Amino acid sequence: MGMFVISKRKNGHFKFVFTSRKGKTIFTSIGCQQKSDCKVIINAIRQQPEMFTFTRKSTPSGKHFFRLSKGGLVLATSRKYSTPRMLEKGIDEIVKYVAAAETLDFSENEDVFAEEEASESL
Repeated sequence: MGMFVISKRKNGHFKFVFTSRKGKTIFTSIGCQQKSDCKVIINAIRQQPEMFTFTRKSTPSGKHFFRLSKGGLVLATSRKYSTPRMLEKGIDEIVKYVAAAETLDFSENEDVFAEEEASESL
C-alpha cells in the first residue's frame, strides 16, 4: 500500500509525496501555501485518479519521469526512473494503491523522531 506524506518546506509552503509500499518516493507535489490545499489534492487523487493525466517525459541524460496534472495544471513530478518499464511500474503502483493510501502529516513537528533518538542515546 502506498502512502501520502505531508511536510513543510523551508520556505513555509507545504508539499506532499506519494511513497510506494516499500517507502520509496514515487512523486512529489508542487508547493502549496496552505496545508488544506495539499489535502484537497490528495483527496482528489485518491477519489478520482482517472481525472488526472500522467505525462511521460525524459531528461537529456536518458532518465524517465512523469508529471501528474489536471486540466493542464502540473500538480506533481515523479522521481527519475532508469527505464520506461520502471516508469510504468511507478504509475501502475499509483493506480493500484492510491485509493487505500494513508496520509501522514509531518508538517507540524519537524522533530518527529527527535525524542526517540534522544532516549536511545541515554
